[in-house]
Amino acid sequence: MNTEQFYPLFLQAEKVTIDSRKIGKNDIFFAFSGDNFNAATLARQAIDNGALAVIVEQKDFEDEAKNIFYVPSTLDFLQELAVYHRKQLQIPVIGLTGSNGKTTTKEIIHAVLSEKFHVQYTSGNLNNHIGVPLTLLSIKPEHEMAVIEMGANHQKEIELLCSIAQPDFGYITNFGKAHLEGFGGFEGVIKGKSELYDYLKSNGKTILVNENDPVQVEKTEHYSPRITFGNSHSDYQFELFSEENFVGLLYEGEKAISKLTGAYNFTNLCAAASLGLHFGIGFEKIRHAIEKYMPTNMRSQIVKKEGKTLVLDTYNANPSSMTASLHNFITFEGSKTVIIGDMLELGEESEKEHKALLRLAEELGFDQIITVGKNFSSVHASPLSFENTAALIEFLKAGKIQSENVLLKGSRGIALEKSIDFI
Repeated sequence: MNTEQFYPLFLQAEKVTIDSRKIGKNDIFFAFSGDNFNAATLARQAIDNGALAVIVEQKDFEDEAKNIFYVPSTLDFLQELAVYHRKQLQIPVIGLTGSNGKTTTKEIIHAVLSEKFHVQYTSGNLNNHIGVPLTLLSIKPEHEMAVIEMGANHQKEIELLCSIAQPDFGYITNFGKAHLEGFGGFEGVIKGKSELYDYLKSNGKTILVNENDPVQVEKTEHYSPRITFGNSHSDYQFELFSEENFVGLLYEGEKAISKLTGAYNFTNLCAAASLGLHFGIGFEKIRHAIEKYMPTNMRSQIVKKEGKTLVLDTYNANPSSMTASLHNFITFEGSKTVIIGDMLELGEESEKEHKALLRLAEELGFDQIITVGKNFSSVHASPLSFENTAALIEFLKAGKIQSENVLLKGSRGIALEKSIDFI
């Protein structure tokens, strides 16, 4: 079985899935095998339940009469099928990566472009070597455009994802201190994320550039085609403004206010607006998209609860995003408590970076600083330092936080969102 032979069957499918719990009628199921479970054992059951086809990587489970097909590697075949499908598509594909703000930017870009086009985009955080192929394979004939988020924590991963997604346009949100352990330091982050630029340049594709970011400018100078924003010489020029802790942008005298907090989200809005304008969407529709977009994914999300303002940013954390969140939060009116969780995957830089963040929080003068996680506990000798979220919850049960504003910011592994019900 090869991709060209299989492709006509794929075109008949409703969707492609790797999750046996989500197999629907006329779906194609890729039966991945792991250390503790072999999904190929579910192949016949999947067909009996209405699946169109199943891909397995164990010869013993093959049954072509039932559309159960053997391939040497389900992952390789998934990626190869995605590449084959991508080559058939005649629509613009926008590739997106960066240290911070990828998912929020992707969602705002999708909201803006959807004002004019039928857009497919990365669902949730399906942005890796499996998620990107699945997103590409979800693109149907009715789609007019696609936005593909690409995540990485090691060198060469963005290079691989670009070879699969083959973007026509690309944007790097920023270069920050994220996944330092895997990338081998900050310079490694720049090199790894810039693999998107390498692909776009090699193939004569278009780069979206924030001209306020010196790294983006340096990496793309003298290159064309580019779409630029950020300064008075850029293709598109926006001004930052805020209302009641929400960030917005001003374009040619017209305002668009989002439901996102933090000046760091301004460039995310600018990127989406720039692409919208480039693709012929009027600012009135761009404003409509920005103002109706509601963050619900624990990223820069403001929640009102029992008279308090909670800022939820618990999906990920690194020194760059944590610094930006603290500087934004100190501008809130009223008393302020910060609950900050460990920043993971920092390697040898971990102790230094956690000390620096704690020092920053103290210098900014928050009313209360609560830390959660072993990394912070090792540098924060305080009754308000907890090794895990369960210990934080016990503290919260014993007495409510008195501050009017509460920031929760930490890495996904700390799961600070579990404490929200106890604040």
